[in-house]
Amino acid sequence: MPYSTGRVIHDADAHIMETPTWLRDHADPAIRDRIAPLAYTSGNELRQTGDPDEQLRDLTAAFDALAAKHASPAYRADEEAEIINRKNFAATGAFIAEDRSRALDLLGFSSQLVFNTFHNGRLHDWEHAGDLDLAYGAARAHNRGMVEFCSADPRLLPTCYVPLADVERAASMAAEALEQGAAALLVASGCPPGHSPSHLGLDPVWAQAQEAGVPIVFHVGGTGELIDQAYFRNGLPVPPDFHGGEENFRSVDYMGIPHPPAQTLATMIFDGVLDRFEDLRFGVIEQGAIWVPSWTRQMESAFDAFHRHEERLRALALRPTEYVRRQVRFTPYPTEDVGWITDQSGPEVCMFSSDYPHVEGGRRPIERFEASLGDASADVRDRFYQSNFVDLMGSAAAVLAA
Repeated sequence: MPYSTGRVIHDADAHIMETPTWLRDHADPAIRDRIAPLAYTSGNELRQTGDPDEQLRDLTAAFDALAAKHASPAYRADEEAEIINRKNFAATGAFIAEDRSRALDLLGFSSQLVFNTFHNGRLHDWEHAGDLDLAYGAARAHNRGMVEFCSADPRLLPTCYVPLADVERAASMAAEALEQGAAALLVASGCPPGHSPSHLGLDPVWAQAQEAGVPIVFHVGGTGELIDQAYFRNGLPVPPDFHGGEENFRSVDYMGIPHPPAQTLATMIFDGVLDRFEDLRFGVIEQGAIWVPSWTRQMESAFDAFHRHEERLRALALRPTEYVRRQVRFTPYPTEDVGWITDQSGPEVCMFSSDYPHVEGGRRPIERFEASLGDASADVRDRFYQSNFVDLMGSAAAVLAA
């Protein structure tokens, strides 16, 4: 029996687990040698030590052995029972595209919006490093890899990265990603280098997404360091993260997660992007939602304080909260109180996500969300598990329903 039964559920946050040379394998020859293989740290099942060439040979052999384990009768004998328990590289369909359809069947989800695991930080850093050929070339390689992986099943919806560092290249990259089959355009949660995310020169990006019925999505991990690392120089050992290592976020830097998307979206709302593109949708993925009620009230306060003095605010057709409810969707963490968020901000804003196959998503995400939904109505539940995702995904959701 699948993990989820009796309800249509769309998963707004899922991942692939990239193999060592995944990005380099999809890159154009001109930049391929500039993209180093991934190095796996203590939080993942595989480690690298010693000479780089030897590391890569060892990792290749390790992944071959892991793929063989996934295909073994012993692994598949209890796959159904373990589908939500196995995490990272041990999970079904984590890195073997042909297995991901079986994972969806066993999970009982109608679709998954799919992101990379290890590359958001790299893509952000290349975008901010000043070498635009590398930044856009790496984004192109990422997008090829995502579309290729998701081509195994139409229920898998690929996210394709668009660097916003150069307004002309951003428009071209958006067009290319949409032509490849992007179900969502992924941009960094923070500010692009050198100009605002609301810059008028980026309007062709938003216009293409709106016309295609494809959302703009932000995901955790693409803004560089969440907080100043001096916060951890406290005379105490650095605590382990979810994975047992130090490469992910912990309680202190968890507190910094909302700041980049909150600032970026507020800027785009105040500068009229959501007003000019009223049919464009935005997804804030794996960055929580418990902060949304206070954020929208802060925007309301700013609107009232500066409305008389700023022409851009007087030109808006709606108040900030109205834009959020109309156009922005969020994925709460399973530890957050979805019922309270919905009561405070409306039933339109929250979407279910599993974070499959990551540890952070937990082994019982539905049960945890259900506990916080409490006595919420059937309509609120339908919006959370299905309708808000359908609204976000536009043309991709229409294909799923066909």
